[in-house]
Amino acid sequence: MFQYIDRQYERVDFSQQDLKNGELKGCSFIRCIFRGTALDEIWTSGCQFIECDFGGATLNASLHKRSAFTNCRFAGANLFVAKFEDCKMMGSDFAGALLDGIAIEGGDWSYTNLRQVNLSKQTMKGIRLMEADLSESNLQKADLREADLTGAKLFKAVLKGADLRGAKMDRIDYRSFDLTGVRIDLEQAVNVARSYGAKVD
Repeated sequence: MFQYIDRQYERVDFSQQDLKNGELKGCSFIRCIFRGTALDEIWTSGCQFIECDFGGATLNASLHKRSAFTNCRFAGANLFVAKFEDCKMMGSDFAGALLDGIAIEGGDWSYTNLRQVNLSKQTMKGIRLMEADLSESNLQKADLREADLTGAKLFKAVLKGADLRGAKMDRIDYRSFDLTGVRIDLEQAVNVARSYGAKVD
């Protein structure tokens, strides 16, 4: 096990390295490469990862608290049972990433690419997903109460059994996904009706 505290790295290539079971506190990584890197069970706190490439990396059972992963790429990365607490993930791309068992507590996931990922049964209450692309993602039985989904893309997303009560749904195209079995509140129901041309008084 290793520990890095308040270190800064820019354009460093960590590809294929074994960085399992490490602890990172207050570290900064700018445009660094972690392709195929083993980051299983790593723990980050207050770290910043800016425009980093985690393509094909393994982050199984990793824990991240108040860290930022902004405009990062996770193509083909494995985040099985990884946990993110109050993290800032804005603009990051998770296309092709394995997110099974991931835990998300709070945080800002706005402008992320979450196309076709599996987020079924996830508790994402209150998180920010503004303008996030959730097209064709699996959100079955997900708890999205009070989440901010303003402008999010939900084209062909699977939402059966999901709970959207209290979520901000401005600029959502309700006709782009199946609402069967989805729990919504009264305000959302009115907006759904309006999206299909109904006049609600």
